[in-house]
Amino acid sequence: MQKTILQVPMDKNLKNSAEKEAVRQGFSSLQEIIRVFLAQLASNQVEVSLQKSVTLSAKNERRYVKMTKDFESGKNVYSASSVDDLLSKLNAD
Repeated sequence: MQKTILQVPMDKNLKNSAEKEAVRQGFSSLQEIIRVFLAQLASNQVEVSLQKSVTLSAKNERRYVKMTKDFESGKNVYSASSVDDLLSKLNAD
């Protein structure tokens, strides 16, 4: 295998934070996650889409956990038997 070195200038704090996150996600190093990403990118196995992650407040996190449990147990869930049934439920006061 022919090797080359890729140098990417960046802020030291950014490098350190990214390195910690890479390890937290199970990679042995920042270099490993970059190699994996570049290999997938080069073979068209990954598509890049940048978007900010959403962090819920503790209150909303509890709310969504409760909603998920309710959904999984069938509590507070309505199943319509037809489109007309659904529309009448949605339009009910």
